[in-house]
Amino acid sequence: MTDLAESVESMEQLTVAWRAMVLDRDAAADVRDLPGIAVRWADCRFPFWNCLTLTDVGTDAGLLGQHLGQAADIMRAKKRPGFLWLFEDLLDDGARHVLETAAEQAGLRHAFPGWGMAGDLLPLPEPVHPELTFVRVTTDEQLQVYADLNSRGYGFPLATGRDGLAGSALWKNEVYAYLGMRGDVPVTCAGAVEAAGRLFVALVATDPEWQRRGYGEAVTRKALYEGARATGLTRATLHATAAGAPVYPRIGFTSNSPIHFYGLKA
Repeated sequence: MTDLAESVESMEQLTVAWRAMVLDRDAAADVRDLPGIAVRWADCRFPFWNCLTLTDVGTDAGLLGQHLGQAADIMRAKKRPGFLWLFEDLLDDGARHVLETAAEQAGLRHAFPGWGMAGDLLPLPEPVHPELTFVRVTTDEQLQVYADLNSRGYGFPLATGRDGLAGSALWKNEVYAYLGMRGDVPVTCAGAVEAAGRLFVALVATDPEWQRRGYGEAVTRKALYEGARATGLTRATLHATAAGAPVYPRIGFTSNSPIHFYGLKA
């Protein structure tokens, strides 16, 4: 794939995977494909399930301003906060130049950076880590542990992660979601789910007390290994935060578009 094609793929993977995620959380979730904007909004306390993204390729400065204003209006109409995920490589040069000014004018603030990543990297060898065993998430109790690891990893209250995942049939059955256990202590987690002919990696987190030990890489490898073994898929995608960005190239992922996460200004 060309760089632009991978950036488009990254955006499309978000729209496909997040459709399933937010409808799993709430069958009445706001899932719309508007001109230039995809809405994937569960309106729950878990902010990653409240998502908008811009979908046009080659967006110019004028259209960018219109889309950012519309996105901000949609976000203001919601009860719970969330994020606009903006894939920088889908903008033309003029739009990139005015991005921060246009976001400010729309009433948006930059929250944190991310990167789209992808690779033809499957199958992987069966992963091992000398300090971990791996357990697939199949029960409500295990799913709550998974949610709590994400809350701790991303700095959310425990209730926030639980509101995003509690009772999910998708995460217990269709997502290859794994806990990394240090003895009896769950320390890390990762999930992979089939999305439009790829394995999409989501909600990778490690308890801050146990970070920088290779645990996140190991459990991500496990989710990918089991997902590929079950589906036969050979390509994988993900969206990395700054914390995860150094990890995934070691597995075989390469970066494509920078992602800008925006929330509403207070």
